Amino acid sequence: MSVSSIGAQSALIMQQLVQMRAQFDDLQRQLSTGQKSATYAGLGTDRGVTVSLNAQLSAITAYDQTNTNVMARINLMNTALGSMIDLTSTVKSAMVQANGVSNGSGAQIAQQTGQSSLDQLIALLNSQAGDRYLFSGRATNQPAVETLDHILNGDGARAGLKQLIAERNQADLGADGLGRLVISAPTATSVSMAEDSVSPFGFKLGSITTNIAGATVSGPTGSPASMGIDFSAVPNQGDTVVMRLNLPDGTSENLTLTATTDSPPSANEFTIGPDAATTASNFQTALTTAIGTLGSTSLTAASAVAASNDFFNADANNPPQRVAGGPPFYTATGMTPGTSADTVIWYTGETGTDPARSTATAQIDQSLSVSYGARANEVAIRNLMQNVATLAAVDITPTTPNGVGLSAALDQRLTTNLSQPSVQSIANIESDLATAQTSIKAAQGRHAQATSTLSDFLQQIDGVSNEDVGAKLLTLQTRMQASMQLTSMLYQTSLVNYIK
Repeated sequence: MSVSSIGAQSALIMQQLVQMRAQFDDLQRQLSTGQKSATYAGLGTDRGVTVSLNAQLSAITAYDQTNTNVMARINLMNTALGSMIDLTSTVKSAMVQANGVSNGSGAQIAQQTGQSSLDQLIALLNSQAGDRYLFSGRATNQPAVETLDHILNGDGARAGLKQLIAERNQADLGADGLGRLVISAPTATSVSMAEDSVSPFGFKLGSITTNIAGATVSGPTGSPASMGIDFSAVPNQGDTVVMRLNLPDGTSENLTLTATTDSPPSANEFTIGPDAATTASNFQTALTTAIGTLGSTSLTAASAVAASNDFFNADANNPPQRVAGGPPFYTATGMTPGTSADTVIWYTGETGTDPARSTATAQIDQSLSVSYGARANEVAIRNLMQNVATLAAVDITPTTPNGVGLSAALDQRLTTNLSQPSVQSIANIESDLATAQTSIKAAQGRHAQATSTLSDFLQQIDGVSNEDVGAKLLTLQTRMQASMQLTSMLYQTSLVNYIK
């Protein structure tokens, strides 16, 4: 009788135990990870599909991360734009209240509101999302606008808005405050009003009309232009002479002088004399006074708006226009381009001719991108910045000559500019960003659905059932215990025990 080798059987059982142990470890891994295999090779023919599904899920995750960042930036931009709209209402209300005060104190309060609103506006335009400036176009690493102090007061050798307004005011008013007009009496019965030069400054003569029987009007004619009236007859009480004067900001004023028998006459009236010559002299005196008043009110306000237009229409590629030939600037006849060395450039972001929205784009889906960039020098934002800064820059106090009239003339222009943007409004920018938000939200919804579908499919390929894995673990554990008991018995076997 032959006896089989006990050692050979033990080796075989030990090998089986090692294999079962490896199986046991793999089942434990499946139970903890929920994945059928730790490597693509372990998935067999499904490995290619799994690689593709994981790639798609990774791409969706990347898009969602981008969408989250872009949505945060757009939310901050919309918050800033909403605050700009609120500032517009605040400034307009302050100007309305200023016009209800019969001295310059109302204008001072409006100016203080303008300064604080300008400070807030600058802070909004220099908003950041992380280290990214939101209103600087492509120059996301630098602020969009200069500081309030530099914009209003300049920076060393660089002039600010207040200096440009002061220079333009001198050029528009002239040394005598008559708006660069020369008022004279060519004959004993006539009065003439002429521009002192061919220039963009001061009043520009528009027209002259009268209902005085027998009086004749002429002009405006010539270069420089002039116009006048000849009193060949004495006017009646209530007769008028109406002159239209054009102002530097594109507006115009009608100056009406009314004949009266009162002496002295009220504002914008002239006393009827005993003859045409006396009446003409009285008319010249009244006209000089009225032009001086109009110069210190409407012309001064229009001059400030014109200077502000030049200052805020500028950027690094388009320098601001400044009055040439001074100081002093009373006799200036032209403009000259400023430079970045002598004039503050208020907008410090990126400039370009392409739409502002295109300065920031994001791929939010495989075949879809959105544009959400912005520049602080866009028409709507620049319009707000310019008018608030003008309000802040024009100093009006209770001691300012004709301060109430100047405040009213300035506030009327600024309110009109703020209420009727010609090309773009801040709401238009909000609408553009809202369109981008809508696209992002729609993409996020599609991504959520796609992620759910792809994850389910992937789970079917490389996922496991915890119940199945648990049952296999219990079965394998029973087999391992039996095998280990058998192995133990074999190791205790001897020839003596076998013969027994």
